[in-house]
Amino acid sequence: MIYEYFLVFLGAAIPWLEIALVIPLGIVWGLSPFWVMFWAFVGNMLTVLALIIGFDRFRTWYEKRQRAKGKETNRKNDRAKNIWNKYGLPGLAMLGPVLIGTHIAAFIGMTLGASKRNTTVWMTISIGAWTLAFGILTALGFDFFTQDR
Repeated sequence: MIYEYFLVFLGAAIPWLEIALVIPLGIVWGLSPFWVMFWAFVGNMLTVLALIIGFDRFRTWYEKRQRAKGKETNRKNDRAKNIWNKYGLPGLAMLGPVLIGTHIAAFIGMTLGASKRNTTVWMTISIGAWTLAFGILTALGFDFFTQDR
């Protein structure tokens, strides 16, 4: 059973899988909602923190990669910039996990000028809030559909 929680941790740490997919799957698989939420939060937060801490190196690598592919912009980046222009870092952090992903939200927020400290605070709040929302709603919904009537 330990390896199942490790898979939750790993899935939450991988960009594009993240908490929105991993938490419901873990709970539906029959794992403890508390531990699924805990390990998903830790897995997602660790990789976001690593991105924030290593932002300068990551940005250099990412820009080289995008230029090599011939891409200057994409739909997710455009969506994130629109959110940034309307709501700033708090809006980008809170909407990022469901619209573009936590890693992309943190990266774009810092690219657009947010400090590492503010990005860390807002991403922690956002990941925590979405972890609770996905976990509680999935657990309640799953219990509702599996109850004997």
